[in-house]
Amino acid sequence: MPRFFLSEQDSYSPRAQCVTLGGENAAHISRSLRMAPGEELVVCDGAGLELGCVITMISAQEVELQVLWERPSQSEPSVCVTLYQACPKGDKLELIVQKAVELGVCRIVPVLTRRCISRPDKKAMEKKRQRLQKIALEAAKQSGRGIIPQVGSLLGWGEALEQLAQSECPVLFYESQGTTLRDLMAPMPREVSILIGSEGGFDPQEVEEAARRGIQIVNLGPRILRCETAPLCALSAILYATGNLE
Repeated sequence: MPRFFLSEQDSYSPRAQCVTLGGENAAHISRSLRMAPGEELVVCDGAGLELGCVITMISAQEVELQVLWERPSQSEPSVCVTLYQACPKGDKLELIVQKAVELGVCRIVPVLTRRCISRPDKKAMEKKRQRLQKIALEAAKQSGRGIIPQVGSLLGWGEALEQLAQSECPVLFYESQGTTLRDLMAPMPREVSILIGSEGGFDPQEVEEAARRGIQIVNLGPRILRCETAPLCALSAILYATGNLE
């Protein structure tokens, strides 16, 4: 069943049990999908609520829906994972955002570390962030998510560590060092923040600084993973360990 998220051009009236979609949503329903009155679709409010709706009126500019049912999203993991990703080269971050959203990440934050080969300034990164957010939206639709994971603004190393340290379960993944993820997931946390390096990994001093801040140093086994593979492996392992891939 087609799935849409409420945007600024849309409205939902709980009392009247009706939804009005405009802008890109209306255009996609009427022109691309060529849907008609009587057909059903799902609308998400972006905060975990799903609305099963039937089309009552349709045009290229506006689509009116009657709500048939509503329920909390059944696709969101029980653990909220924030991915702090050191900036990789090229379009690798686009792939990471897309696949991490499909797997169930809650938020993605680009980070600038000492070994990042790609070193965009905040202005350039903000422009790229808008494209990344659109990729996150499309991935959320495709994978049946109940929320749209947000792509945060670029953080420096100190800013990233400060945010990570406030997490219930902060983790830095480092090659072949530290504890195992299995040990870290007992007892099961409700919120995990993970930090993944770029192509060059982390500077040893960065790892030491993170450990001093109380951030757990964890490895993903004896193999060296590419920077676009490591976050997806880590996210999958966390979701499995917390019972979200069963």
